[in-house]
Amino acid sequence: MDYRPTRHKKIIFKIPFTFKMIRKSIFAVALSSLLFIQCNTNTDFVIAKDQVGKLLKSNTIDEIDTVFASDSIVRDTTITRIGAAVKKINIYEKGGKQLLSLTPNTDSIPKIEIIRIYDPRYVTEKGVGLNSTFKDIEDKHSIKKIITALNNVVIFLKDSDAYFTIAKTELPSNLQYGNNTDIEAVQIPDNAKIKYMMVGWE
Repeated sequence: MDYRPTRHKKIIFKIPFTFKMIRKSIFAVALSSLLFIQCNTNTDFVIAKDQVGKLLKSNTIDEIDTVFASDSIVRDTTITRIGAAVKKINIYEKGGKQLLSLTPNTDSIPKIEIIRIYDPRYVTEKGVGLNSTFKDIEDKHSIKKIITALNNVVIFLKDSDAYFTIAKTELPSNLQYGNNTDIEAVQIPDNAKIKYMMVGWE
């Protein structure tokens, strides 16, 4: 019999580089958290149905301080033509930049009726805001009607509570004066800038 010692093969166990894996995991978690925060922050400036950022159509005036707890709130009482006192509520970002102006209705439990957008970060769900043009409005939304006023045209949408004002100075010269002529969408230049952006909640 052969009593020579048997040669055993060396078995090598590969141990994963734990530190590298941990570092990758931490990076993945951090990236996910950052994206989550960004998404939440972005929704603070989205104008959707019955919603303008953090503000909901269902919010009452008494809830405004809670909704905009991290911002500055200034109440300004104005007198309308019929002598009624309306408390306009101006919302400012910490640091002084105005975000919104809120006009309440006159119900027994008042809610917000009209919102004026001051900050261009506020955009519709389709990305239209104060820095957009008429072409952006027409391309991304369905226009319900256009109302011609003395110095402006007001554009109402079918698919959004937002509406836009464009100054007549943005129109061809023959359309800039008087309010007797109804202005149609085809007459408004693509590059016409938005003067005001509002949201109406009836």
